Amino acid sequence: MKSAVHYRMKEIKGDIYTPISIFSALKGTKKFLLESSLKHSDQGRYSFIGLNPYEEFKGSGGMIEMMKGDTITHSSGSLIKGLQKHLQNQEFPDIPFPFKGGAIGYVGYDVIRQIEKIGVIPEDSLQLPDVHFMLYDTFIIFDHLKDLVTILVIDPYREKSLDDLENELSDLVNQISEHSLTKHHHNIPNLQFSLLESKENFIKNVEIAQKHIVKGDIFQMVLSQRAVAEMTAKPFDYYRSLRSANPSPYMFYIDFDDYILLGASPESLLKVQGKTVVSNPIAGTRPRSDQNDLDHLLQMELMGDQKELAEHKMLVDLARNDVGKICHSVRVDKYMQVERYEHVMHLVSEVKGDLREGFSGFDALEACLPAGTVSGAPKIRAMQIINDLERFKRGPYSGAVGYISGNGEMDLALSIRMMLVKNDRAYIQAGAGIVFDSVPEKEYEETLHKMKSLMEVGK
Repeated sequence: MKSAVHYRMKEIKGDIYTPISIFSALKGTKKFLLESSLKHSDQGRYSFIGLNPYEEFKGSGGMIEMMKGDTITHSSGSLIKGLQKHLQNQEFPDIPFPFKGGAIGYVGYDVIRQIEKIGVIPEDSLQLPDVHFMLYDTFIIFDHLKDLVTILVIDPYREKSLDDLENELSDLVNQISEHSLTKHHHNIPNLQFSLLESKENFIKNVEIAQKHIVKGDIFQMVLSQRAVAEMTAKPFDYYRSLRSANPSPYMFYIDFDDYILLGASPESLLKVQGKTVVSNPIAGTRPRSDQNDLDHLLQMELMGDQKELAEHKMLVDLARNDVGKICHSVRVDKYMQVERYEHVMHLVSEVKGDLREGFSGFDALEACLPAGTVSGAPKIRAMQIINDLERFKRGPYSGAVGYISGNGEMDLALSIRMMLVKNDRAYIQAGAGIVFDSVPEKEYEETLHKMKSLMEVGK
């Protein structure tokens, strides 16, 4: 029988704090912040903040690198199963929160290359791992419903005394208490983004994709483009502006030291709680208007657009197929509902299933990556064509970002509406779903609408 996991936990009143103020107060490295605009629903009740990871797990292709302090070990194999195996060798407390300690990070789009042959890797200008997770035993949970802040320190390897854990806990409480107010951030300059592909070339690629559709190779495909800007302020200030201007179900800021991911994603790729698996496909887009009447007309236009409806139905079917690989009792609990964001509105559905015996959340992750909403249908052939047409390896974009708890439960957003900051440059990327009757010019404009919240983040 296992002895109790070593951890210490303390609650403090949260009415004078915010997740931003706590994040800013903490002294440490490789900090993360996970938030949601849905603060008083089950999905967004908690914000999670952490610092000083005790280990890192990253890999590309079939090569895995594990870092603990100054020790680096290498192995090979499945990146997702490698992370699963590593987490299973550690112990975390059964605390009443969705995240119980474990891994924060991302799984990139290109992990699929370990499973399917989609072509030669395109230009890899970002030079990032395909998978990168940091493992945390020190984190803070902000309960928006009860206005409570819970501070946790865990000892997954039983290497510390309880006195050590108490001292770490006291230090965190002091850091938070001494910096209860968030500093006002002054106006930050707007980032000047440049597209890395010409409009003419993007439209030409849309037309090539449509030729594949006419030939019967695919029904639909998501073509994306990337933009870059020189950073002109601190990345966290841009995150603060983004979360205010474009509140979303999944908001994240993760500092990997060499680079930073920040974003406000509308879409869940995968949520696993107990035996329940949930995926939320989003497909169908219209720009928002600040005039209520026009905004309503745009919604009615979206809901009556047969192209958008057919594309959405196809992608819901694809999500059902992905979830069905590892689940029984697959069902659609929400279908084609309109959700509004700052600059766009989307059609959203929800697909659920119950894990079959012998399958885990990690199997669900392998089954669902990448989402059909960022690849196409049939998925493998669509990815092969994407590989031929897009200039760059996608990297974290259109993969998954979020947390995987030590018990295998996870909540991962689709990595869209995201900014990557590396070497004082900011990179953003967005795609459009191409079907038989797509108008190439409109698909080009859709990518710009989706990037707008990030392009205007400094305003």
